[in-house]
Amino acid sequence: MLSQGTTRTGAWRWLGVLVLLVAVAPIVHRYLVAYPDDQWQVDLEVYREAGRSLLLGRPVYQFETEVPQLLPFTYPTFSAVLSIPLALLPWTVAGWVWTAFQLLLLWVIVGLAFAPLLARAGRFAGLAQGLVAAACVWISPVGENIRFGQVNVILVTLCLLDLLKGADGLRVGRFTLRWPRGALVGIAVAIKLTPGVFLVHFAITRQWRELRNAVLAAVGVTVATFLVAPEGSLEFWTSALLNSDRLGPNAGSSNQSLRGFVLRLYLSDGATTAVWGVLALVAAVAGYALARRMHRQGSLVGEVAACGMVAVLVSPVSWLHHYLWGVVVLGAVVGDARVRARAVAGIVGLLLLWIAWPWWGANLLASRSVPTVLARVVQNGDLWWACASVVVMWRLVVRHADRESRVVTDRSRSV
Repeated sequence: MLSQGTTRTGAWRWLGVLVLLVAVAPIVHRYLVAYPDDQWQVDLEVYREAGRSLLLGRPVYQFETEVPQLLPFTYPTFSAVLSIPLALLPWTVAGWVWTAFQLLLLWVIVGLAFAPLLARAGRFAGLAQGLVAAACVWISPVGENIRFGQVNVILVTLCLLDLLKGADGLRVGRFTLRWPRGALVGIAVAIKLTPGVFLVHFAITRQWRELRNAVLAAVGVTVATFLVAPEGSLEFWTSALLNSDRLGPNAGSSNQSLRGFVLRLYLSDGATTAVWGVLALVAAVAGYALARRMHRQGSLVGEVAACGMVAVLVSPVSWLHHYLWGVVVLGAVVGDARVRARAVAGIVGLLLLWIAWPWWGANLLASRSVPTVLARVVQNGDLWWACASVVVMWRLVVRHADRESRVVTDRSRSV
């Protein structure tokens, strides 16, 4: 029999869910009800068609979606296997189910990333979680994921769950789900290669058990996929993986990686490669150093956030929806919000992500009244956000933890 306190806590949680649904309603209406049919859930269509390709026996990486998109499948073949259930659903139903699934995982991400803040709300934590999720659902990366029917929410959830809950397991009702810590990161790598940044982080921080588990999980499901879909797997690892042009126009506004920034400078090919290489190396060194410090300080959310920023900065292509990692960054920066500077930085970071900087910059470029340099700066707005987030986490999270550690040490010495 449930206690009165448990019932009230559940009621506040359901109220939080209602707040999220009300907040997301205009976004869902825009992208699932009022959006043109030829632009409806275009990335989800790619996943679904990959699943259908496996069922129909057609080449996974040669098939393209219908006009006008003509998009090929670009992920590892394991993702195509996971897309088979989508292929079994009617197209419209698949779009609505996938959107609901994204919102469910956003709820989970907010609950994990903002756990210290939500804990301060006590029995109102469920309502607080709904309010935070409602604010996050309006940031540009979340909206882009809903618009396209993207997969990033799964990757972020897997990595967060792994690092935060891998040691103790995840309690679901009366049951506790357990897995070897690192295995979920490996599954994420098998779905899409960019979470591979966590493998490097595990090596740098000498988390050898986690690295082993991640590699075994990634290799295991990849080998299993070879057995299920040998032709598609062989084509991905020998051909499709090496062709970055399959991802779309890399120099477009929506590519907010360092490479996208350099490509928009329109240098020679050699200079582009050299400049990108230097910038990516600097970003990787700074990002991994930050993740290492977070790991040493026990800031698991910050550890995930730092690796997420490494992924979007050094990847050859980082579309706007890849910046869903920004939700984790906001959680790491805010913490429990007892430090005013961290709370203010989190709010400012949230507001800045509400703005679709790349699209705004692209529009400014088309205007002759705006200097090109200014338009380019705006066009790379998400990239600047990622760079600034690394600096902010260094100054507000790492240094704050160092100061708290020194205070505790001084107190212990005085006693």
